[in-house]
Amino acid sequence: MNNDELLKKVTEKATLWLGDSYDAETRAQVKAMLDADDKTELIESFYKDLEFGTGGLRGIMGAGTNRMNIYTVGAATQGLANYLKDTFKELPRISVAVGHDVRNNSRHFAEITANIFSANGIKVYLFDGPCPTPEVSYAIRKLGCQSGVMVTASHNPKEYNGYKAYWSDGAQMIAPHDVKTIEYVNAITSVDQIKFTPNPELIQEIGKDLDEQYLADIHKLSLNPEIDRKHHDMKIVYTPIHGTGLRLMYDSLRLWGFDNVIHVEEQDVQSGDFPTVVSPNPENSEAMAMAVAKAKETDASLVLASDPDADRVGLVVRDKNGEYQLVNGNQICMLLLYYIITNNVEQKRLDGSEYVVKTIVTTETIKRIADANKIKCFDCYTGFKWIADVMRNMESIGRYLGGGEESYGFLAETFVRDKDSISANSLIAECAAWAADKGMNLYELLVDIYAEYGFSRERGVSVVRPGKSGAEEIVAMMKNFRENPPKTLAGSRVTCIKDYADLNCRNLITGEIEKMNFPTTSNVLQFFTEAGDKVSVRPSGTEPKIKFYVEVREDMPSKDKYEEIVAAAEKHIDKVLEDLGVK
Repeated sequence: MNNDELLKKVTEKATLWLGDSYDAETRAQVKAMLDADDKTELIESFYKDLEFGTGGLRGIMGAGTNRMNIYTVGAATQGLANYLKDTFKELPRISVAVGHDVRNNSRHFAEITANIFSANGIKVYLFDGPCPTPEVSYAIRKLGCQSGVMVTASHNPKEYNGYKAYWSDGAQMIAPHDVKTIEYVNAITSVDQIKFTPNPELIQEIGKDLDEQYLADIHKLSLNPEIDRKHHDMKIVYTPIHGTGLRLMYDSLRLWGFDNVIHVEEQDVQSGDFPTVVSPNPENSEAMAMAVAKAKETDASLVLASDPDADRVGLVVRDKNGEYQLVNGNQICMLLLYYIITNNVEQKRLDGSEYVVKTIVTTETIKRIADANKIKCFDCYTGFKWIADVMRNMESIGRYLGGGEESYGFLAETFVRDKDSISANSLIAECAAWAADKGMNLYELLVDIYAEYGFSRERGVSVVRPGKSGAEEIVAMMKNFRENPPKTLAGSRVTCIKDYADLNCRNLITGEIEKMNFPTTSNVLQFFTEAGDKVSVRPSGTEPKIKFYVEVREDMPSKDKYEEIVAAAEKHIDKVLEDLGVK
């Protein structure tokens, strides 16, 4: 499609938004875009419709079919409502849970969502205020709902918002439900098809009672309550980074026995503007800076954080010199699974049915830990809906110990089916107390794990390519990697290529092709080298990015060489990225 055809298409779509079915504010915004000499904003707002990706619906807020607003949220909700009514027509009453984070417009979008569901005769359990994403998953399961929605854009910048759709098991949708919902949403071709007028009798607010049940269930995950009590005064800094962790995290740590939790008061303020950070992402050192400063001021043992919807975690520990070091998502997942597995072994709780789950881009060290303890380790696609899919398939035949991914998400329980920072941070605190009981801190425990199971180092790099031209560039980059894959990376021969688009694993040494067992295809490429390195490449499902995940192996002859090996591994990763043409 050339530029003239594109402009004609978006102009026709935008003109429809000038009709009386749209509110005055929306009409004014669209008219301004149509009248502007520069049509960039018009094109970006209307060149496509928002679609469900690995995290559901997500986009910049504003007017347009490619933006988050009451009409795109409304169409998604009406489509989902129609699908639920067709799927569960035998039920006397369909019910859903609806929650939201602290972002600008999140409460408004959640209320619009609740209104539309109720207008369609669906019972709605609406949270009374900002809540963690995992608590919506919990509510769906606890209240016996058929679906649920969480209005959130997770850790994205403040101009974004999003809409996560869940199914009856409390997990985000996968096929066929995500595909079917899209079909039903696409059938909403006019705003007049959306039922905006609510039935208040079908909307019930939920809050404190569910909070207490949720926290009580999370506390049952504790593996060492006596050690928690013994180290109750361990200094822990926690920050919700202006988000929903404020609702439950302090209470959870207190329930687990930790009574010396230090606040970062400026970041306890819930605000969709995230005033103290550039981006509210706990994997970024900038977002953790105020909490680290508070830790230095108070001589705290560790720093915990959660992102705005409290599903992702952040962790900072003290190294052997007393300096505070950010722990990456792979290490957090590895640390928690090591703790859970080791304590299950020590407490003789294993019966042979146990399993753990990690995503294909998460560190392979986890598999080595699981294998050494005779525990099954499943690989799945990126996104907790795929971890939940493994849990669903293993429901009656295995005992879930935990699962996670490199992007700072972990799930320790089965009563939630999405990543959960409330339970993860509680377990991290307990793990720190357990390590302290052995005369170590978490940094030293990490080094011990590497010494026992082998050293690896990981880095994720996201190349941002916004807009229509960016999307086309990302497609071209993936095409080039498939047609011209690297022959060597960091001086080591590429020996295997896994392409999840056709589920073929190609052994470049023998020429053999093996089919991989995954529930569906995915636009992901992986390269493996003789040196034991792994590189994964995939476009993001929720953001205008192409992501590179690099994991390298290095020999670590002794624990006192750890810092040297880390430095060598970072140079190793630099070389891999250079060979991939990533800057």
